[in-house]
Order: sequence, then structure tokens, then C-alpha cells
Amino acid sequence: MWEESDIRTPMICFLSMGSDPTASIEALAKKQRLDCRAISMGQGQEVHARRLLAQFMNEGGWVLLQNCHLGLNFMDELLDTITTTENVNDKFRLWITTEVHPKFPIALLQSSIKFTNEPPQGIKAGLKRTYAGITQDQLDVTNMPQWKPMLYGTAFLHTIVQERRKFGPLGWNIPYEFNSADLTASVQFIQNHLDDIDPKAGVSWITVHYMLGEVQYGGRVTDDFDKRLLNTFARVWFSQEMFKDTFKFYQGYNIPRCAQIADFKAHIDEMPLSDTPEVFGLHSNADITYQTKTTSDVLETIVNIQPKDSSGGSGETRESLVARQATEMLDKLPVDYVPFEVKARLQKMGALTSMNIFLRQELDRMQRVITVVRNTLVDLKLAIDGTIIMSENLKDALDNIYDARVPALWKKISWDSTTLGFWFTELIERNNQFSSWLFDGRPSAFWMTGFFNPQGFLTAMRQEITRAHKGWALDNVALANDVTKMMKEDVSSSPAEGVYVHGLFLDGAGWDRRNCRLMEPSPKVLFTALPVVHVYAVNTAALVKDSKDNKDALKFYECPVYKKPRRTDLTYIFCLNLKTAQHPDHWILRGVALLCDTK
Repeated sequence: MWEESDIRTPMICFLSMGSDPTASIEALAKKQRLDCRAISMGQGQEVHARRLLAQFMNEGGWVLLQNCHLGLNFMDELLDTITTTENVNDKFRLWITTEVHPKFPIALLQSSIKFTNEPPQGIKAGLKRTYAGITQDQLDVTNMPQWKPMLYGTAFLHTIVQERRKFGPLGWNIPYEFNSADLTASVQFIQNHLDDIDPKAGVSWITVHYMLGEVQYGGRVTDDFDKRLLNTFARVWFSQEMFKDTFKFYQGYNIPRCAQIADFKAHIDEMPLSDTPEVFGLHSNADITYQTKTTSDVLETIVNIQPKDSSGGSGETRESLVARQATEMLDKLPVDYVPFEVKARLQKMGALTSMNIFLRQELDRMQRVITVVRNTLVDLKLAIDGTIIMSENLKDALDNIYDARVPALWKKISWDSTTLGFWFTELIERNNQFSSWLFDGRPSAFWMTGFFNPQGFLTAMRQEITRAHKGWALDNVALANDVTKMMKEDVSSSPAEGVYVHGLFLDGAGWDRRNCRLMEPSPKVLFTALPVVHVYAVNTAALVKDSKDNKDALKFYECPVYKKPRRTDLTYIFCLNLKTAQHPDHWILRGVALLCDTK
């Protein structure tokens, strides 16, 4: 982790570590015959930290302040105390641990030396770390032949669930902090289960799948589709097949048939240093996603630390540049909706129909966005000219517009976007759809990305169909869909029932237009446009009957649809059933989803 010679003149040492550093710091202090005390920061801990600092700065020794993100108010005082105190003992050192926090004092980080102890990257490194903690006695703890393969399978699963986080939403919707405690509990369960089973009956795979997917690892998982992925891993890998010599997690990743711990370690040493995304169940394109995400994070960090002062050179100042951009956006900004015109048009179209009620709600939200954007840009130009005071919101707008990012106030009332240009273009396109719907009539196909509340749009459509069928109740009506062969330009009329939806993109898979089913994506093609989808509603009783009559039909993958690439409960809309010739588990491991927007 670090060498003793690294602990040199700077008195402040900043740690970024994957586990609790207390034991490591105390062991190193003991080796140097120094006293070491640790305090976990939080409410009311500043008093104890001041006392301990004063004592150790005078007598010598090490102080470890943990979780300093919980005591940010004390950090500035801490730096001042360290740098201004005279006659500090030469053997005094201050160690700090903290989570990443945007308000952590940058001066404190700049005044310290940094150490890191990150978990190893790659399957080989993960398995080596796991088997470094397994002894021969633990390997021989039971005579059951299933023990060693299942132990290795659990260790492999533990490494996979950790490594998939680097692929972003393709790996996990939410990056969970799986740790060694999950592995220890899972291994203990496997051992207890093998001790309790009847050797003739064999392993209860239903129990194993439930405990791994729902309890041991699934206990941390809060997203339904992440839990579906975890259960799929448990179901695909943990079965009677894993005891056969032909079993492979992926080509070149098999379960070694060994009896000694040294043989397992030798097998792991022969594994490749770098892993292809296919090992994790993903397509090879996922590596592009990973590299792009890493690059974007680096560039965003660089932009964040750029100085915000005005330019002192002869070039265009940031204020004049932002003022010019504000003028250009004001010229392109849509005009306000006139309330009485909107009311008259809705009355003519049928103001009390469910779809028109939805349209009115969307228009109100769009008008709010247009008003806030216009007011911000006008006030920003006045503030730059010195006519009015530069408020906090205007300062934020100035900084973000200069960096081509969406101001916080605009984002709060609208939608996420990577750049200001994409966001403003989407504003114009959204408004065009609403304006066309209001003044030219109901569209033949709807751009779902352009709705603030797409779930409300689908509910309105369900209500419309329910009212058209006598005896149908809304509670018994479910969404159904068919993927057509038409693209947006091919749609000439609305469907007899339901709606046509366009603008959806497949992430993690391709689309076979001829057979209307999922297929592997082309190399280096990250997103594939889906043809127009016919979304409608059916009576659930009829749906159950159809499913019984079509037992031999193509399988369907239940594909989640999200508003944005960031897959969370807040961006989830609904699920589409997509045909697939392969087993749906294949696409679950691929992390396949539909996105309304790829930016």
C-alpha cells in the first residue's frame, strides 16, 4: 500500500481506500513504535478531534480522522491549525479518510500527500484476492464433491458482480457496493447447505438461487431489473451443469478440478490479465461504453477545476461570449402560448378526453420552461451589462452556459442532457410536437422522448381504449405492443386503436427488421434505432388466453424503457415485449434496454 519512506515532510496524509484503513494505519504506526488514535468524525466530534490534535502535535504520534465528509465545517479550521501551529513534534502525522464530496476543501487536499488502496481490477486479480484468504483446511471442510466447484463458482460470481460496475448502466442500473462480507456469507451458506442435504437428493438449486440472488447479494439490490440480472446469473451458472468437465462461464473460464489450494492459485495465475466484456455477459461493444465513460469523467473533472475568472487577455471575455450566446438562444426560443388560444383549440378537439387533458398538462409544463429560460437569459444580459445585480442563479447560469452545460434552474424544471446544445435543441423539438398537436391535430406517431410525463401519456391511452370497449375496467387493462417494420417517415395514418411511438433506441442489442426480433449489435454500433412501435391495451383475461394458445411462439424479452441513458426509477417508463430467437436470459445478461434519448 505504501512504504515507510513515503511518510515524509507533509504532516497531512489523505487516504482513498477500498476498505477500513484503521488496522493498516495502526499496524504501520506500531511498526515505527508510535502511538496512533482514530476518531470517526460526525456531529459533536470536533471537540475530541481538537483535544487529540493538541496532544499529539505536542507529544508526537499519529491521528486518524475518519469520515471527514461528515465534518466539513471542521476541515478549514483543521488546515489552519496544522499550518499555523509552531513547534510541532517531528513525529506527528495526521491521516484523513473521506468520501468524495464536492464541498471538501481543495486546499486541504493540495497540502497533503495521497495514498490509495483500490480493489484489484479484473477477474484474475479478484479471484487471487479471494483465494488468498482461503486455506487448505477450509477447502477440506466437507467431503461433498459439490463443495469445491460451488466455492469457486461463488468466488467467480463475487468478482463478476463487482467488475460489472465499470460498464455503467449496462452493468448495473445502480453501482452497488458489494464487499467481502457478501462473499463470506454466501460461502458459509453453501457450506451449511451441503452439510444439511441428503447426498442422494443432491443440491436444492431453487434454494441456492434464492439465497444468492435474493438474500446474500440481492439484499443490497434495490432496482427490480438489477435483481432480475442477479437472479439470472445465479440461475444460469449454479446448476447441475457446473459439476461437469464441459462447464464454462465463458470460453477459457472454466472451473478447475483441483484438490489443493496451490493448484487453484496456479490455475488463477494462468488466467488472462484483461477480460473481454463477453465474460461478464456483455457484448464486445460494452468496452467502448466503458472507455467513453472513463474519458467523459476525466474531461468533466478538468472542466470543473478550470478557473472561472474573466479573461484578462485581448480575446473575447467569458461575459461577452455568454451574452452573445444568450442573444442567439433568445432569438431561437419559441414564443409563449396564448392561454385563450390554447383553451379554444382544446375545446374544439374535446377538452375532456383523456389524451387532450394530458396535452394540456404537457403544455403548461412547457410554457413554464420557456418562461424561465427567457427570464434567465434576459436578466443575465442585464447583469452582464451591470444594469441589475448578478444573483446566485444568474452566476450559475453564466458559469454553465460558458461551459456548454445546462444551468441548474433549467435542469430542475425540465430534463437531463449532456450539453446545453442538446438540451436547447430538445426544447425546440418538444415544443414543435406540442404545437403541431395543438394546432394541426393529433399526430400519426408520437415522439415519446418529447413528453415530460410519458407514463401519463400511456395511462391516457389506456383510458381512451377502455372507454371505447363496453364492459372493460381500467384495472383489468394492460399494455401490449407490436414492433412494426415502419420507420417514422413511413407512417401515414394513426392505428385503429392505440398509438404509434417512435424515437426509441436499443442499448446493448441490435434489431433484425426482416424478422422483427432482437439480434446481436454490429461492431462499434452502440445504439440501434427501433422501428415504430404500436402500443395498445388489451383486456388481461384475453391476454392470458392468448398466452395459453401460443405456447410454441417465439420467446419474448421484457425490455425496460428509460427516458435517458441513466437508468433509475426516475427515468423508467414501462416495458416492451421484444421477440427473440434466443433465450431471454441472454439479453438480461447483456443489460439490454430501450432509451428515449442516447445523449
